[in-house]
This record gives sequence, structure tokens and C-alpha cells, in this order.
Amino acid sequence: MDYEGFVSSDEEFSGGEVEASLEAQPRSMDRGLKDRLLHKFGSHISSLKLEFSKKKKKGKLPKEARQTLLEWWNVHYKWPYPTEADKKILADSTGLDQKQINNWFINQRKRHWKPSESMQFGLMNNQPGQFYSDD
Repeated sequence: MDYEGFVSSDEEFSGGEVEASLEAQPRSMDRGLKDRLLHKFGSHISSLKLEFSKKKKKGKLPKEARQTLLEWWNVHYKWPYPTEADKKILADSTGLDQKQINNWFINQRKRHWKPSESMQFGLMNNQPGQFYSDD
């Protein structure tokens, strides 16, 4: 018997959509499972998403490291810009990396240092460090 061109009765009545409905069945089962899981664990998932999305703040630097940086700051208060060599020494003595050293000095200058008028004038003329006075 020649089966070429033969159409099953299921295909004949469904318009050839038997395979498509079989594929859709697991999708609807997956959807139902997903809905049940979301209903049961949705609040946990939301809190985990929020926790993972928060930027982790490392917190304060160690007290000994801050004291070392403050000692350097107090000695060099008139021009608190450490050289690369100074930063290397500070990093070695505090156990911090140079990025932490740089950030600490940036924040410290923003929060606690106001250059004198003569320094500000010198900075505008690209002559840093030459105009501070001994007052």
C-alpha cells in the first residue's frame, strides 16, 4: 500500500496542527510550574534580587591605616598631594592598595582642606605648590 499523500484522520480534522498542540502542552505545563514557583518563592526571589543588585560597600578602612594616613596628612597639610613614591610607601605601611590611598586623599581634601588664596591663584596659573605661605 502506498502511504505517500496519506493523511491521518487526526491531521485531517485538525488541519495538521497535531504536532503544534503536542509542543504547546509542555509549554503550558512549564508556565503553570513557573507560576506556582513564583507564587511560592516570589518574595524570596525579590529580596535576593534586591540584595544582589545593591552595590557592596566595603566599609571603613582599618583604624591603624587611617591613623597612618592622617599622620601624613597633618605633616603635609599645606600641600596634601602625595607623590607616587609617597603613595607606595603609604600603601606598604598600611596594607591598603593605591586606589584606596588615592580615594582617601581625594575624600580628605574635599572634606577637610581649603587651599589659601595664594594657592588658588597659583593653581589657576598652573603652578601648584609654589604659592603657599608659612602662616
